[in-house]
Amino acid sequence: MSGERMADRGSATSWRTARRAFDLERPVLMGVLNVTPDSFSDGGCFPGQAEALRRMEEMQAGGADIVDIGGESSRPGASPVTEEEELRRVMPAVEAAARHLDLPISIDTTKSGVARAALDAGAEVVNDISGLRFDPGLPELAAESGAGLVLMHIRGEPRTMQRDIHYDDLMGEIVAELRGSTERALAAGCRAEQLVVDPGIGFGKTAEHNLAIINQLGDLLELGYPVLIGPSRKSFIGKTLGLEVGERLEATIAACVVALLRGARIFRVHDVMEARRALDMAEAIVRGSSGAGTD
Repeated sequence: MSGERMADRGSATSWRTARRAFDLERPVLMGVLNVTPDSFSDGGCFPGQAEALRRMEEMQAGGADIVDIGGESSRPGASPVTEEEELRRVMPAVEAAARHLDLPISIDTTKSGVARAALDAGAEVVNDISGLRFDPGLPELAAESGAGLVLMHIRGEPRTMQRDIHYDDLMGEIVAELRGSTERALAAGCRAEQLVVDPGIGFGKTAEHNLAIINQLGDLLELGYPVLIGPSRKSFIGKTLGLEVGERLEATIAACVVALLRGARIFRVHDVMEARRALDMAEAIVRGSSGAGTD
């Protein structure tokens, strides 16, 4: 199979959010902003509105298409936080982004109350790591608001997801469970063009599972929705290469590029500028075109 055919296997060419449609001809970058004290990579780095805004401005300048704001850590073993605490953490960043940036906002939450407040303040995407399993109010909210809806695969919950991991058919089970998530969204009144699927790298998977998921990502394309991948700085890189969190940039880019070739179109990353350059170059090679002059 040629590189061009590999990149074009997905059937979805756009993604509709509450305020716009994303053209998926170019890879879409979702920059990560965790306003939490305990996230695995950037926890505690952006404690106030000013620090969060500065980081989002950097991501915008680096080529981000969306900023994904989260206020509850989903690292393995993390304990849940209350809705009130999550709102206290995320709303200053959401409001700052809506006021000062020309950058679409995604709210990374499993709670319909947090999602509604963020959408009312200007967010247009809900990124739900539970695939609509934790809060029955989320699908109706997405349908009502027209928000883009990212449906991720997870086994268990963050506190327990890395215990007793077992799959008989890794990709078959992920595809089937994500199909169930999309069916719940459609039954609640969401439109197909709002939906994105994410196989959940690191969420109830071993390092070997994560490598296999990226390599076999094309299996998800049968669902007919855009595929998001989030390998950024995750522990499977550390376990594979023996690298600490701050040393995982190049490996993250490698994972993103392979995922691009397997059909992913949306990439959730911490290091926006570096991923932007790498993915745009990979896309240019696959398509055999350049936006610049020859040398």
